[in-house]
Amino acid sequence: MTALTTTAPAVPAAGPRAAAPVVTGIGVTAPNGLGTESWWRAVLAGESGIRPVTRFDAGQYPATLAGEIQGFDPGAHIPSRLLPQTDHMTRLALAAAEEALGDAGVDAAALPDYAAGVITAASAGGFEFGQKELEALWSKGGQYVSAYQSFAWFYAVNTGQISIKNGLRGPSGVLVTEQAGGLDAVAQARRQLRKGVRLVVTGGVDSSLCPWGWAAHLAGGELTHASDPARAYLPFSADASGHVAGEGGALLILEDAASARDRGARTYGSVAGYASTFDPAPGSGGAPRLRAAAELALSDAGLEAADVDVVFADAAGRRGADREEAEAIAGIFGEYGVPVTAPKTMTGRLAAGGASLDLAAALLSLRDGVVPPTTGVTRTAADCPVDLVTAVRRPERLRTALVLARGRGGFNAAMVVRSAD
Repeated sequence: MTALTTTAPAVPAAGPRAAAPVVTGIGVTAPNGLGTESWWRAVLAGESGIRPVTRFDAGQYPATLAGEIQGFDPGAHIPSRLLPQTDHMTRLALAAAEEALGDAGVDAAALPDYAAGVITAASAGGFEFGQKELEALWSKGGQYVSAYQSFAWFYAVNTGQISIKNGLRGPSGVLVTEQAGGLDAVAQARRQLRKGVRLVVTGGVDSSLCPWGWAAHLAGGELTHASDPARAYLPFSADASGHVAGEGGALLILEDAASARDRGARTYGSVAGYASTFDPAPGSGGAPRLRAAAELALSDAGLEAADVDVVFADAAGRRGADREEAEAIAGIFGEYGVPVTAPKTMTGRLAAGGASLDLAAALLSLRDGVVPPTTGVTRTAADCPVDLVTAVRRPERLRTALVLARGRGGFNAAMVVRSAD
């Protein structure tokens, strides 16, 4: 799931600090809500989208739960001419991009050529495309395409469809760093803005809820075998037994601050800092580097730990990984030193779509002055000393959020966002 990996320096070169880019639009497709505000209402109400798999017969497998998107009508968002050229993941991404652009009030046709681009993350969605290729091979004698070729072509097409449909001719790209990808893509979009691009559609949407994708998830050994949706995905709990896989994500409109101001755009907040690190090889004795990513992101933002009001955790849902993340958070903020939340317990882990959905949640938290809950968990494990928010918390004011993400293979990413005011 980590082919086509793109990495970048953790911190930009020293120099005058440019105005932080701003988020002016959000589009969401999630298991517990289609559309940003519908999903956000469900999150604050603690409504989960995790349920038994219906996309295929999962009864023969040890893991039977997923965060599936229900009731999605691609024809409502995508021209009929594009439907035969797209699969489920691409259709979800096109719908999210349509909402984000509309939310930002962007008239793509009025933009100068090459002023806007598309940079997204993908990871597992190629499995569904690859499965269809294999089905064609066996049923129709189709030409064989390697898995790598399939996935590479699929990811490029996914971003290309967004560009073509919306007339966005600026820089484009796809990052494949699994769960960290949603933050890495936004960071790459930030680099393009610094080069003079006005806005970028960025983030991630993913889906691999098909038999071939499910086999890959099971082979990874990280899915929970629990059958009760309410007790399946329990990050930072002593009862944690793995995660639930889901689909969907969020696409954001990241815009140059001056351009957004000139056109009178409403902003959700700014992307103030980012960093990425890579864990040492298993068995090498090296320490995980999630904490380093968070500290570098804060440094990039010019902030201290005391400035952070809430942390959106990666929340692996596995005892060892949860303990490592809790140690990283406690090492920066002190034990129980900052509110920590993981609303992904209501959607499952969405691969490349997960971190960008957390980023959307962080921005809406800053807008509304509310910390969304982590559902299912009643108390944290003794070796996870974090102030986990398990019911909606409404502080007087939130100004800064830190979003953490880890991808299979050792990817770590951290992003700092600040409120619009």
